[in-house]
Amino acid sequence: MRRISVFCGSGKGNNPLYTEAARAMGQALIQNSLGLVFGGGGIGLMGEIAREVLAGGGEVIGVIPKALFEKEVALTSLKDLRVVNSMHERKALMAELSDGFIAMPGGMGTIEEIFEVLTWAQLGIHHKPCGFFNVAGYYDHLIAFLDHAKDSQFVKEEYRSMVIINDDPQKILQEFESYVSPKVDKAKWALGMKNS
Repeated sequence: MRRISVFCGSGKGNNPLYTEAARAMGQALIQNSLGLVFGGGGIGLMGEIAREVLAGGGEVIGVIPKALFEKEVALTSLKDLRVVNSMHERKALMAELSDGFIAMPGGMGTIEEIFEVLTWAQLGIHHKPCGFFNVAGYYDHLIAFLDHAKDSQFVKEEYRSMVIINDDPQKILQEFESYVSPKVDKAKWALGMKNS
């Protein structure tokens, strides 16, 4: 692995632990010689993790849509800041540049980004690890929903188990290193559910 995409909030949230965790994630990337791919913003948790990796001498690639760049929310001090035309282009480029994906605390955009790459993994479009850095239990309710979806037979056990969840950034990256993509024929599984 060379680079990890980290999806996270453009705000800092109401718990100082979120900011501390963003810095810890940045330090973990440095310690594991991994570059950061992120949304290009200089604000919120995005800005915190990017500045931490930069301070440690690591590689940082920001990808930001032109509309957001023009609103002056970009981390313009980046050597590698890529301005694209749309959110779709941003996500596609981030996926192309990355060897794994981590969601930190964030809002609807963060959730949408991680679930898109999880869906691509489920469909076999990529075989890269995806995980949640569950800071201070932020994703507990979402994890409970995933378990409910599995129990309701909308998510197969193999797909549920491919979602890496931890509250320690080093452990997430360790699990990423040993990750093996599940081998499931989604079409056959869906037909099996229909006929059961």
